[in-house]
Amino acid sequence: MSLSKREFLQVLGAASVAGMALARHAQADAASAQAGLYDIPRFGNVSMLHMTDCHAQLKPIYFREPSVNIGIDAMRGELPHLVGEHLLKRAGVRPGTPLAHAYTSLDFEKAARRYGKVGGFAHLATLVKQLKASRPGALLLDGGDTWQGSATALWTNAQDMVDACKLLGVDIMTGHWEFTYGMERVKEIVEKDFQGKVEFLAQNVKTTDFGDPVFKPYTLRAINGVSCAIIGQAFPYTPIANPRYMVADWSFGIQDDNMQKMVDEVRAKGAQVVVVLSHNGMDVDLQMASRVRGIDAIFGGHTHDGVPVAVPVSNAGGKTLVTNAGSNGKFLGVMDFDVKGGKVADFRYRLLPVFANQLQADPDMQALITRVRQPYEAKLAEKLAVTDGLLYRRGNFNGSWDQLICDALMQVQGAEIAFSPGFRWGTTLLPGDTITRELMMDQLAITYPYATVSDMSGETIKTVLEDVADNLFNPDPYYQQGGDMVRVGGLAYTCDPVQKMGSRISDMRLGGKPIEAGKTYKVAGWAPVAEAAKTAPGTQPVWDVVETWLKSQNGRVTPRKLNVPTLSGVKGNPGMVS
Repeated sequence: MSLSKREFLQVLGAASVAGMALARHAQADAASAQAGLYDIPRFGNVSMLHMTDCHAQLKPIYFREPSVNIGIDAMRGELPHLVGEHLLKRAGVRPGTPLAHAYTSLDFEKAARRYGKVGGFAHLATLVKQLKASRPGALLLDGGDTWQGSATALWTNAQDMVDACKLLGVDIMTGHWEFTYGMERVKEIVEKDFQGKVEFLAQNVKTTDFGDPVFKPYTLRAINGVSCAIIGQAFPYTPIANPRYMVADWSFGIQDDNMQKMVDEVRAKGAQVVVVLSHNGMDVDLQMASRVRGIDAIFGGHTHDGVPVAVPVSNAGGKTLVTNAGSNGKFLGVMDFDVKGGKVADFRYRLLPVFANQLQADPDMQALITRVRQPYEAKLAEKLAVTDGLLYRRGNFNGSWDQLICDALMQVQGAEIAFSPGFRWGTTLLPGDTITRELMMDQLAITYPYATVSDMSGETIKTVLEDVADNLFNPDPYYQQGGDMVRVGGLAYTCDPVQKMGSRISDMRLGGKPIEAGKTYKVAGWAPVAEAAKTAPGTQPVWDVVETWLKSQNGRVTPRKLNVPTLSGVKGNPGMVS
């Protein structure tokens, strides 16, 4: 049973008295913590609130943080590649507290039942209103991956999220999965729905023909008399990670030189505070911060890392703070700057968990959510099965939700092996929860959902695994394109993340027998980026395949045994729970 608000605050207060820190660089004193997690004293004269990667979750959910997020080479032992007790130690958070539950996967099931669900736009709206009231002029920044991830977002062509974000009071946003609705739809929203309300920024999105900016690169806002610049950085690898045909006329990329140009330009226009609203992923943000001078802070997303502290990065111009605010509406980042003498003199940063049963639902937002969902409620609520095990997605190599998807793909489509993309979005179910169509769609709701079956040689299978592993473990973050390792069904293998490209994957086996390079295997998958997959014979949406499998389980889904690789070379890595 979830704690009451009074009980919750008692737990929080006791932890505070014992020395529980809200952040390494900005600690809450006992009095404020006892008054409530969200009673954050104002600091300085410029405030910015940051949400990212909510993935269209309008209602409260469960979300398990990863127990495996491995960093190698220079990234070993550094944020965001700290999990479990390693992350708590770095953040100064005591185990067994509400914050420990929010930031880690430790004792997840027990803690989730105790502290309840997180997120939900009605509860987030209450928190945003409270913080904006205590911080005049504060801006709400949305890091993107906002319009995709739920059935209703897919079925309304993102309109439910667009309307919710306007009501929430989002001031500025950038994007990634937004682009999978296609260029026309994105432009329609930006130019019509957002006109005069929300600024969509992306300095690194240009036309493929003449290199003209597609969106505004930055905006200048006065906050309490202080000139502040916000520069947008959309996901740089959109045409690679997602279908190229959906953004055929646009180019992306990191574009450090142009970012430096934008920073210099806004400084020349009088900006005293310069921040980047980024969807790079945290490792890329850390490297960009070391290369581009003049940025005060980067508010990052994409990798879904809930990082409780702001990480300072040195560069030729001084230092840049790098943050990342998690995913699924679970967190709200609060950055307070003290600006003196035309520059940032000090700051306070907090990553606040949005505990749904500790924040009253905002009535206006709740009414909107009820209204946009009403036409779909019966379809969303249809019961498909009950899960006997914990279902989650996040982790470098596999999650039980993806294992379920792989099992479904193989069994329904008669394949020997299955691949499921290493998507980092998708909500969590506790043992005993009912898998409704809505909760299934939380894992599958994309605009290119095609389930495929193809013949692959053993050599090709190894190439696929090596390519994805290099994307995840390349020591140069600029060669990392986001996401986790492709999930596999049926196939066993060994992975050594510290090796070089082409040497990370070994000992591939199917049914105990070695995979033969020249032999052909039947492989199922979904979410192909090739346009031809839309019209391939026998193509069907992945949710139809998974629903068919769920309905064949006689009402209950047994706990999934994760098909994870044998790991080599990473013993003792703090990116794994001990």
